[in-house]
Amino acid sequence: MAKTDKHCLIVDDQEFDRRMMRRVFAKQCPNVPLLVARDLKEARERLRAGQISIVFLDNALPDGMGVDLVQEMANDKALKGVPVVIVSDFPSPFMYAKAKAANVCEVWAKRDFVGPSVQRVMTRHARLS
Repeated sequence: MAKTDKHCLIVDDQEFDRRMMRRVFAKQCPNVPLLVARDLKEARERLRAGQISIVFLDNALPDGMGVDLVQEMANDKALKGVPVVIVSDFPSPFMYAKAKAANVCEVWAKRDFVGPSVQRVMTRHARLS
């Protein structure tokens, strides 16, 4: 992947998970700058700043549900085109239905956040140009 000014945003409240995701992402996509948010409030701030190519979003956050942020994004003209992958400890059927309705690219369990999956979703969905 060529160097880009667009960022990937990882949203997760657990430091252990953020570290793992940063490590995998940096190895797979070293030319894509990475931003991190610990909750929905920080995620909204990063999204409003612009230049986000894709979001990897935890569903259970201290200030709400990630899938609800995706629905907000789908109703926002500036954010509705930003691809989102929900990465959850325990994806539920209800979450899949809500995610599909909000045009989430994919729903993963955290154990699915591995090199080949990141590479595939970045190639298929990230808006780097």
